[in-house]
Amino acid sequence: MSGTRPIIIIKKKGGHGGHHGGAWKVAYADFVTAMMALFIVLWLLNTSKPVKEAVAGYFKDPSGTADKIGSTKTGVADAIAITKDDMPKLKEELEKAISKVPDLEKIKDQIEMTITPEGLRIELLETESGTFFELGNSSPSDNGKKLLSLLAQELGRLPNHLSIEGHTDSKPYTGRREYGNWELSADRANAARRLMQNSGLGATQVSQVRGYADQMPRTTGQPFDASNRRISVIVQNLAHKAEDTVTNDKPEKTETKPEATAVPSLPKKD
Repeated sequence: MSGTRPIIIIKKKGGHGGHHGGAWKVAYADFVTAMMALFIVLWLLNTSKPVKEAVAGYFKDPSGTADKIGSTKTGVADAIAITKDDMPKLKEELEKAISKVPDLEKIKDQIEMTITPEGLRIELLETESGTFFELGNSSPSDNGKKLLSLLAQELGRLPNHLSIEGHTDSKPYTGRREYGNWELSADRANAARRLMQNSGLGATQVSQVRGYADQMPRTTGQPFDASNRRISVIVQNLAHKAEDTVTNDKPEKTETKPEATAVPSLPKKD
């Protein structure tokens, strides 16, 4: 045991390094801010046109257009009141927007726009094989979805109310019992309303949804013609609605006839 060397354990106490400062925190914060800005830009590049317009409108007028998307407000900065005199210009703008979409340009003959006393009537005319809706079905086809979405994006910027109508031909519906042309026309009009409201139309912008079955044929004398099957979107002009309101508010004039009074008879001469 005398030959073994003793084990010596040396313990060293390490001192704490000096203060390094907080410069790295500033650099890290700048990095996180830059990444957040990058992701926002990437998100904006991939959003739909109505969202981009709403974001741009917010910076132009924060109090008026901040809640344009997902609410019932249209946005003050981008709202354009379309009156009866502006309908031809609106018709021209919609035709230009449709012509820019190649798939819709091919079927432009099936899209008819006419100016009526009620407003601008946009009609989506069907063919024998079906253009905007599947045959005997209330589900819109790909072309129907594209056109209705485009119309929703364009008309959603207006304060005007819309009416949506569904029409069929006179061929009896044989899909299932207790379901006919009345139900089909109403279901197609409602399907168009849902799609348009999900694509940029205001939640309260649609004032009426009508199903007419075969009661209003487009081709008179040909009740079985395919063009009688159609969806009509009517942009109601504001001037027309205002005139109706003024007329309805006017009190009715009533004529009062003077009451008949008895005339005393003259004494008879003897």
